[in-house]
Amino acid sequence: MGEVTIIGIDLAKRSFQVHGARADGSVAYRRKLSRGKLLGFLASQPPCTVAMEACASAHYWGREALALGHEVRLVPPIYVKPFVKRSKNDAADAEAITEAAQRPTMHFVAVKSEAQQARAMLFHTRDLLVRQRTQTINALRGHLAEYGVVAPQGRARIGQLAGVIEDGDCGLPLAVVELGSVLLGRIEDLDEKIDGLDRKIRTSARECEETVRLMAIPGIGPVTAMAIQAFAPPMESFRRGRDFSAWLGLVPRQHTTGGKPRLGRISKMGQHLPSRTDLF
Repeated sequence: MGEVTIIGIDLAKRSFQVHGARADGSVAYRRKLSRGKLLGFLASQPPCTVAMEACASAHYWGREALALGHEVRLVPPIYVKPFVKRSKNDAADAEAITEAAQRPTMHFVAVKSEAQQARAMLFHTRDLLVRQRTQTINALRGHLAEYGVVAPQGRARIGQLAGVIEDGDCGLPLAVVELGSVLLGRIEDLDEKIDGLDRKIRTSARECEETVRLMAIPGIGPVTAMAIQAFAPPMESFRRGRDFSAWLGLVPRQHTTGGKPRLGRISKMGQHLPSRTDLF
């Protein structure tokens, strides 16, 4: 019947569905494996193509499969969906991944290295802390507004609210002053942590040859340069600048039919870089 040429894996936290197919497209096996058995199973297979959805933990399993001598193809989940037959289940998903990975026009996601994922985590952590700081500032503004204490918009104006809370004769109830101090302390702590991450990003950008070249482009600073390095595939995978623009989502929506082009707004349907680093 021939050896298995491609293995589709539906990833999960504990249970993994595996679909093996031969060169002629026939099904070799369908199996459900626990997390502890997946790596041993891949090691027992002859070198072949291992396909997975580009989702959580896919890059880890991709690196492990590459180390075992397999070719790895990570398929964007949106491109897998059209290949799911009727009802959705793990077996159908694994088969759909296998089918999608064999399409000659399919675009795949590059497997990220541990260092690249660490840089991405740096940005995601900073993004999380910035959101938490904004939430805390808004909470403080909202609570004090209930007592007639307001300040102009902007993070820089938070000092006015802090001055009211720290004023012994502010006229606010003691409980409000104490809770306001808790929120102010949280904001100061987040400021310190965000500033530390910003320093780490700038230092890393100066130490990397690729980001130094990117920063030579007008309008690109250390944060944007590091974001591109952390989230973008290798630049050589783009044939031209327009392809990189499409990856970012800097292309219009298109509803062309009958040879008549209909272009809409910029789609922004590409890779989303962390806040304040978007190039649009």
